[in-house]
Amino acid sequence: MSEPLAWFKSSYSDSQGGECLEVAACPHTIHVRDSKLGARSPKFSVTPDTWTAFITYANGTAA
Repeated sequence: MSEPLAWFKSSYSDSQGGECLEVAACPHTIHVRDSKLGARSPKFSVTPDTWTAFITYANGTAA
């Protein structure tokens, strides 16, 4: 049996309804879900390289 994922909420989420994303990382996969829905949320998964490229782009640091 595999261990449950350890989800981490975005630092931009708050208790005032400003929820964003939760992320759970495994060695070869990054899992992402909507924090408002928690365990009921649809999820998607990407490779660590894809996640890094997304974060780089989102931060405006892409070449």
